[in-house]
This record gives sequence, C-alpha cells and structure tokens, in this order.
Amino acid sequence: MSQSLIDLVIVTGMSGAGKTVAIQSFEDLGYFTIDNMPPTLMPKFLDLVQQTEDHQKVALVVDMRSRLFFNEITQILDQLESKSQLDVKILFLDATDGELVSRYKETRRSHPLAADGRVLDGIILERELLAPLKNLSQHVVDTTELTPRQLRQTISDQFSACEGQHSFRLEVMSFGFKYGLPLDADLVFDVRFLPNPYYQQTLRQQTGLDQLVFDYVMGHEQSEDFYQHLVALLTPILPAYQKEGKSVLTIAIGCTGGQHRSVAFAHRLAQDLGQDWPVNENHRDKDRRKETVNRS
Repeated sequence: MSQSLIDLVIVTGMSGAGKTVAIQSFEDLGYFTIDNMPPTLMPKFLDLVQQTEDHQKVALVVDMRSRLFFNEITQILDQLESKSQLDVKILFLDATDGELVSRYKETRRSHPLAADGRVLDGIILERELLAPLKNLSQHVVDTTELTPRQLRQTISDQFSACEGQHSFRLEVMSFGFKYGLPLDADLVFDVRFLPNPYYQQTLRQQTGLDQLVFDYVMGHEQSEDFYQHLVALLTPILPAYQKEGKSVLTIAIGCTGGQHRSVAFAHRLAQDLGQDWPVNENHRDKDRRKETVNRS
C-alpha cells in the first residue's frame, strides 16, 4: 500500500499565547489533533499514522509541559523533516510579556517555569529557551492584539485546505507604532515622514481606505517616490523568499496611529502585489481609536 503525504503541523510557543484555541481551530479544519505531545513519542506515533488512510492531516501541541522538550526536539525535528512522507510545518504563537502576565493573572494559573517565583520570571526563562525553535518556525503569530475569534481566523487563513498547499503567500498589514511593532512582521517600513492627514480636520476621522484620505496621502511627491522605491525593492526579493521555502511573508507598514498613512500604503501595496502573488490585506489598528490624541 502506497503511503500518502501527511500534513503535520507542530503547534508550539509561549505559554498563555493561545495554543488551546489554536489546536481547537485545527480540529475544526479537519486535523487529527493531540495536545501536550511528548516529543520522544512523535516519531513512533507518526509511523502508526502512516499505516492508515484515516488521518492525513495532523496537528500536535508540543510545549514546556513536556520536560524533555529541549533535550529532544531539535533532533526529532531533523528526523521528521528527513522523511519524504511528511510535510512538516511549525506554528509558533507569541505575545508580549505584559499581555502574557495579564492573561495568567486573569486565569489565576501558574506558569510551568515559574515554580515559586513570579510569573514574569517564568515567561522570561521560557522566551529564552524557546528562541531557537522560534527561529525554525515557518509561521509566527503574535496574539497580543488578537481575540480568540481572530486567532481562529488567522489559522484558518494560513492552514485551511486549498490547492497549492506549498504556495507562497504575502501578508500585507498596516499598524500604528504607538501600539507596538507586530511581532510576526518579516519586513517593516516606516511612513511617518509623510504629510499627516490627521491635521486635516475633514480627514481626521476617516481612514486610509477612504478615497479622500488615500488621495491626500498618495498625492504628495515624496509619497509617490517612496512607494515606487518600495515596490522596486520588494519585486526582486519576493521570488527569493519563495525559493527559500518560506510559506508566508509578512510586510508591515507603520505610521503613528495606524489609521491614515500606513493604511493607504498597505492597501495600495496589497492591490499591486496581488496581481502576481496571493495576498491577504490586514489593517491592525485602523479602527483603534482612543480619547488621547491620535496622530496617525
């Protein structure tokens, strides 16, 4: 009996970053899922899976609850990736230290590495230990600003079954620097040097998706000049990222508040790159308004 290719996703990352929601999302997508899988059991388990036609999509959560994790995982990953019957992907979930502390306080659970110390001590140690695995991950998702529903949608967008499972996809996003850099960004560009629509009273409450704001942002010579240089920079390097094996490349464009300039630039870039590549457009802070002055 010929063995079919098994789509294996290893879900890992910081404790409290959303792995429970993630594994439930994979189950909804038709994956056979196991939480808290000991790394040493993975090869034998996958050998058994290969003997059946029942499960061709598998998602496994491997994290700090398995005490042999760091002694075994790198060697085991090398072993799994050498098997032609497996298509192995690693999904790493992350969040800021402050958000993780807040989540632990809300749930009143102890961190697996905190022992008798502070939750923050466990988070710092875990981040240090997980750094090498994060560097190996094909998918890194920052859940700091994501609701559970948004995380499920993100996973669905990246892993739902479709033609071209190995295709290269672009994530083009806008953000506001005042709310922090997106942790999952691969390339970050700053457009805060451009004229700001915030100071135009009629444009202040609109966003870069509104035609008047878009025209204002793009109507300046320095805007057009920067945009053309940006496209000229990205066009030749995208095939290289695809050839390198990266499945998702996240391009983030930021202004102060993420409402006007970055939104207009990200939207135009997504439209233009979408003529040649699969593109998902996202505006993280477009509707995030506060009572404080918003100089987007």
